[in-house]
Amino acid sequence: MRRVLVFSRTTGYRHDSIPAGVRALRELWPDVTATEDPDVFTAAELADVGAVVFLNTNGTVLTDAGRAALEAYVRGGGGFLGVHSAAATEYDWPFCGELVGAAFDRHPPVQPATVTVTDPDHRATAHLPARWEWVDEWYDFRSYPRARILLRVDESTYDGGRTGVDHPLAWCHDRLGGRAFYTALGHTVEAYADRSFRDHLAGALRWVTAAPHPDDPLPTSS
Repeated sequence: MRRVLVFSRTTGYRHDSIPAGVRALRELWPDVTATEDPDVFTAAELADVGAVVFLNTNGTVLTDAGRAALEAYVRGGGGFLGVHSAAATEYDWPFCGELVGAAFDRHPPVQPATVTVTDPDHRATAHLPARWEWVDEWYDFRSYPRARILLRVDESTYDGGRTGVDHPLAWCHDRLGGRAFYTALGHTVEAYADRSFRDHLAGALRWVTAAPHPDDPLPTSS
């Protein structure tokens, strides 16, 4: 499997769960480079990368040259996975908004809720029960994603949601050349030790890197 570049730079809010997320991705994938250096976004550095992961990035995190390199990489077929506050990244760069699929708007306090599996056939959701109890920071978004919706949250099971009955949490698309996946889950440190969430991330990585055999087992998660 090709190398995955995990990028976790923040210029706004910084999640305490970033180190746990980096550790989990290293355990889930055999070849991971983790960095917060925006200068790694060049055509040469991305040439052998199977997917770029924005792991709880926040704010303006790329240079103009880095933006150009990432856009060229994705339009050339490169994979992308955005985790949680990736949706609060590069607000003023329209391509990033299209890539992630929707921009973060607000959230109520962290609390338990019920996640519903909209698409049980995707590699990132096939292992989950139809209704999954989970604790997270439940994002509302500024727009509805033009994408294949995989997970929703049931707003009747928590306080403070403002999206309504159709409240997407995870989705994927391939509209921009490469495969892109976003999950709003992943706020807490504890999430990255949970087998169900780890398999959600592993399945997303297998999908965005276009693993050649769809029925291969997911990478081992400890």
